Amino acid sequence: MENESKILSMIAVGILVVAIGVVAYANFQGPGPVAQMVDDGGHVAINPAPGTVAAGKLAPDFTLKNLAGETISLSSLRGKVVFLNVWATWCGPCREEMPSIQALYDEFSHDPNFVVLAVSEDSEGRNAVDSYVQGNALRFNVLLDPQNLVGDAYDVSGIPETFIIDRTGRIVAHHVGPYDWSKSEMHDALRELIDAKDKETTAKAG
Repeated sequence: MENESKILSMIAVGILVVAIGVVAYANFQGPGPVAQMVDDGGHVAINPAPGTVAAGKLAPDFTLKNLAGETISLSSLRGKVVFLNVWATWCGPCREEMPSIQALYDEFSHDPNFVVLAVSEDSEGRNAVDSYVQGNALRFNVLLDPQNLVGDAYDVSGIPETFIIDRTGRIVAHHVGPYDWSKSEMHDALRELIDAKDKETTAKAG
């Protein structure tokens, strides 16, 4: 479980990271409960899976709009590794880590099996977020969540907060606070997660 050891190595820099190897889930975890979504007058309320939302749990589904007005749901991305970041433009630590998230996106931008979703909790909505994104040349998908529905569903205690979701839809790392996501060990760990399903399929075929 090389990917597990690489993700866990981030603990050494004094930042809380909880990680569980994707192979362990495939071998020992059965299908988890699917989160329910309820349409609430154009907004989507989220009912998370039972229990604390943390590493090892099925990531609660959600549906939000991005800055282009497109609707994106987490369930539609099943089969991809998802980097889910909860942030806001008024949050200093969030702004601190944004360049490294952009660097991470640039590293994997040509890989169809990796997605960055930055969920904005700005109550002022699209205009404030769009201005910040354009001003900082951010090119990854930014979703609008002025009602903090994702933050509530994922038990977010403070922002920024990041969840890494594997190709089976489970949370394999939960990171609280800003982090330099451009680090090579993080890129290596994500590459292992991206490649894991393909390796598993190849092994079964053999």
